[in-house]
Amino acid sequence: MLKASDIMTKDVATIRSSATVAEAVKLLRARDWKALVVDRRHEQDAYGMITEKDIVYKVIAYDKDPCKVRVYEVMTKPCIVVNPDLGLEYVARLFADHNLQRAPVIQGELLGIISLADILANSNFLEQPHTILLEQQLQDEIQKARAVCAQKGIRSEECAAAWNVIEELQAEIAHQRAEKVVKTALEEYCEEYPEAKEIYDTWCSG
Repeated sequence: MLKASDIMTKDVATIRSSATVAEAVKLLRARDWKALVVDRRHEQDAYGMITEKDIVYKVIAYDKDPCKVRVYEVMTKPCIVVNPDLGLEYVARLFADHNLQRAPVIQGELLGIISLADILANSNFLEQPHTILLEQQLQDEIQKARAVCAQKGIRSEECAAAWNVIEELQAEIAHQRAEKVVKTALEEYCEEYPEAKEIYDTWCSG
C-alpha cells in the first residue's frame, strides 16, 4: 500500500504566524500553492496552516486589509498532521473524518504536504474493482474450461471456445495492469496435458 510519504508534495513553504496575510498571498501566488504551513515559534509548539479558503472567507469576505491582518488571526492551529508512514487508505479516512482539504506531513520535522488531489491522483479505486471482477471471472472460466474439456474432450469445439474466452480475459487483465502475461492458464493446462499442446500448439507456445 502507498504511504503518505510516497504521494506527498515535498515542495512546501512555511510562513511566520506574525507575517501579514498580504505576505502570505504573495508567497501563495509566487508558487501557485493552495496553502502554507505556519511555522512553529519553538520546538514544542504546534504547526499551523493558512489556506486560500481562510484568506477568502476570513479576510476578503469581510473587506479587511490583508496588509494589516496577521496570519495568526486567520490560520488553523494546531492543524491535523499526517505521519509519513500512514497508508493511503488511512490518510483518506483521516481527511474524511475531519473534512480536510490538505495536511502537513510531519515526523519530528516538516517533510511535505498532502492534499485531496494527491490522494485522488494516486488512488486506483476506479480500476481496481473492475480488475478484481475480471480476476474472479477468470478463475471461474478456468474451472469451467477444465470441466468442459474433461467432459467433451480436448479436441472438441467447446473446449477450444472455452480456452479462447480465457485467453481474452487474461489479455484484458494484463492490459488493465499494464503488465505482460508471463504464462497463460492454457499454457499451464498444456503442461499438464501433452495432448492439448499438440492441438493448441500456437496458443500453448504463446
